[in-house]
Amino acid sequence: MRNNDRIRGTNPEIAQAARKLRNNLTPAETSLWEALRNKQLEGLRFRRQHPVGNFILDFYCPACRLVVEVDGEIHASQTEYDDARTAKLAEYGYKVLRFRNEEVMNNLPKVLAEIKDVAGKHLPPKSPNSGGL
Repeated sequence: MRNNDRIRGTNPEIAQAARKLRNNLTPAETSLWEALRNKQLEGLRFRRQHPVGNFILDFYCPACRLVVEVDGEIHASQTEYDDARTAKLAEYGYKVLRFRNEEVMNNLPKVLAEIKDVAGKHLPPKSPNSGGL
C-alpha cells in the first residue's frame, strides 16, 4: 500500500470515473457530503468518490481507514456484490459502513453519530508530543 492509501494498480479509467462521479452525487450523497466536508465531523477529513484499486468509495476517511457507502435500491445481486466488495476492502484493512439513501435523507443525525462512533474506534492512538525535559 502506498502512502496515499490507494491500492497499487488504481488505473486511470477508475480515477477518471471517480472525478466524474464527484460531479454527479446522488441527493443522499450530497446531503452526507455537506455534513462531512471541511472536517465538520470531529475534525476528520473525508474524501468523496475516492478511487482505491478497482473500487470507487463513496466517502473515505484516511485517518481511520473508514469507508462510508451510500446505497440506493438493493436487490439480491447487488447485495452479493456489496458483500464481496466489503470483504475485499476488509482484507486491505478498511472498515466499511453502509447506509441506505433513505437513512441518510430521513435521519442524517443518526447516520453521523454512527460514523463518528466507528471512526473514533478506528483512529490510531495519538503520539505524545516530543519535547525537551
